[in-house]
Amino acid sequence: MKDFGLKKLYYSISEVSKLTGLEQYILRYWETEFEQLRPGKNRAGNRIYTNKDIKLILQIKRLLRDEKYTIEGAKKNLLDNIIDTGVPTDGIPAQSEKIVVQNPRSIKKDLEEIKTFLGTLHSYL
Repeated sequence: MKDFGLKKLYYSISEVSKLTGLEQYILRYWETEFEQLRPGKNRAGNRIYTNKDIKLILQIKRLLRDEKYTIEGAKKNLLDNIIDTGVPTDGIPAQSEKIVVQNPRSIKKDLEEIKTFLGTLHSYL
């Protein structure tokens, strides 16, 4: 990620707008379209973005603006990167071995089974 000169844990939407060159309404719209982009909110209900969120925004911007992906195509590209490696990438192949993640539906089923097991275990305590 570029060094923006700001060393903070969290950025406001106006700061992110300036850093990325995107309007605030675009950032809010992308939150509705890209499930990976979910900035937190502070006590006042204002969005707070992390460096990871900003990296993701810049990746989405690159896909949509530079590489001319549609929103659906960008979603698929981001999902493919997450499933292939387990973490979002910048489109740059990792030097290390890729981790292959199971089908997300299978992971959900596994997590539901674990939740049920833990609930049963908790009832014995």
